[in-house]
Amino acid sequence: MNEEWLPSGRARVCGVIGNPVGHSLSPLMHNFYARALGLDFMYVPCPVDNHRVEDAVKGAWALGFAGLNVTVPHKQRVMPFMRELDDSAAGIGAVNTLVRMEDGYKGYNTDAAGLLRLMTEHGISIGGRHCLLLGAGGAAKAAAYLLMKEGAASITVLNRTLPRAQALAEEMNRRFGKETMQAAALADWTRLERDDYLAVQTTSVGMYPDTDRAPVEDPAFYRKIAAAVDAVYTPARTRFMEYTEQAGGQAVNGLDMLIYQGVAAFELWNPGIRVPDEIIAQSRQKMIRALER
Repeated sequence: MNEEWLPSGRARVCGVIGNPVGHSLSPLMHNFYARALGLDFMYVPCPVDNHRVEDAVKGAWALGFAGLNVTVPHKQRVMPFMRELDDSAAGIGAVNTLVRMEDGYKGYNTDAAGLLRLMTEHGISIGGRHCLLLGAGGAAKAAAYLLMKEGAASITVLNRTLPRAQALAEEMNRRFGKETMQAAALADWTRLERDDYLAVQTTSVGMYPDTDRAPVEDPAFYRKIAAAVDAVYTPARTRFMEYTEQAGGQAVNGLDMLIYQGVAAFELWNPGIRVPDEIIAQSRQKMIRALER
């Protein structure tokens, strides 16, 4: 790695827009990749007020930004301002990555790709599995899209507010033309009949600093889960993960989902570049240290 690395006046510039973005680990990750690979590239955080999203997209284009990441709460707000949408963004109904084209930005969603790579590397398969999806927000939409696309046998979305779960199930069933997903209130988990579910936890329950809670506290719920991914990545071992492991299931932290969706975005912005596994591993350690501060 070049210790004297600095971007030049010809650097490709990318960034992240959201509200807020001060907590984002993306600048650390992307600038580390650029430095490790010796690329003339720079990534910056850009806080954007909720009513200025269109201005931000047009401004980034005018300033020559090669691309942007988009985080909450703007992933759907940016969609009307895209010149084109990738199939993943259209299918999920949200954009987290903008890539500069000749006459505007193309919107992608790399969240599903990040989740798939995490699962694959931990030996978790989706095809033919009966799945639980906890939550019905933005992260749940990406997970639902992936589970549907990869051929889950069934998906039960559990949410505190039943109408939101029903809306997500109806949207995904309509997009894929099949009735794979059904909705239930979180409190009705006792009606679940299987003991081998693949669960994806997408709510913020258990995230730092509120680390002493899980979406469900009853140990009987976790005896229904064979494998689980928690999208929460801080703390490294959530209460949800602890309960799953205590019940004999496999539990995976969500940090690698963040990392792998970032790798996918970085490679979209830098065609022909592939981030080697050893550099990903180094960035993971840097992010873990940053989270521990």
